[in-house]
Amino acid sequence: MSATAIPKSRLRSGLLVPILLVLAAFVGLIGLGSWQLDRKAWKEALIESIEHRLSAEPVSIPSRADWPALTAEADEFRRVVLLVTFEPEAEALVYTAGSAFRSDVSGPGYWVFAPAKLPDGATIVVNRGFVPEGQQDSAERRPLAGPVSMIGAMRWPEPSGWFTPKHDPGHNLWFVRDHRSIAEGKGWGEVAPFFVELETASSYGSLPQSGRLTVNLRNDHLHYALTWYGLAAVLATAFAFWVKSRSGSSEVS
Repeated sequence: MSATAIPKSRLRSGLLVPILLVLAAFVGLIGLGSWQLDRKAWKEALIESIEHRLSAEPVSIPSRADWPALTAEADEFRRVVLLVTFEPEAEALVYTAGSAFRSDVSGPGYWVFAPAKLPDGATIVVNRGFVPEGQQDSAERRPLAGPVSMIGAMRWPEPSGWFTPKHDPGHNLWFVRDHRSIAEGKGWGEVAPFFVELETASSYGSLPQSGRLTVNLRNDHLHYALTWYGLAAVLATAFAFWVKSRSGSSEVS
């Protein structure tokens, strides 16, 4: 045997750590692919549920006595009919760059959130619609004199992210659709646990742009799953070739 030959016992012991590392990476990649398939099934069920609620006929908005029993899981996106009276000068602007449920909306611009009174005196916050950047003049969107009948979809507060800018109440500007935070900052008092995205016009003018919600959620999980599985296959193949090359070198004499 030449000086460059590698004893088989040393070869086997030298492969142990690489095999364990590659095995761990392979299992991890397969796990990520399977997780993406689970996410795909979850996303498809979510889309089906939302589409069912948004395609249903609107029902009367739940009474104040029923509010504590409502949940986002069971009630979000339910279409409702409500009779409201707007407060003419009360509103808040929420910055947006677009919407996953309004294909007719493209940012940048602002959602117009406003308090409205129900016939029983309870306050509900409504998203009256979208105004493009540069058209924030409130005179352009004077609300209809009430009481007026509206149709919309129930929504729950949007959580803040790590990189969400701080709200700027001094300039009447918010960055997430959290109607409870807005109501507290604006002094609107107690409000419903949900807000309503209006699909009917609430103004004498063309702004804000209201519209019916549709589902446009991205579902790329199958692509991601195939990517992870593909990486696992590449890793296994590359490692097999590497092991074969090491075995071949040990037989050189």
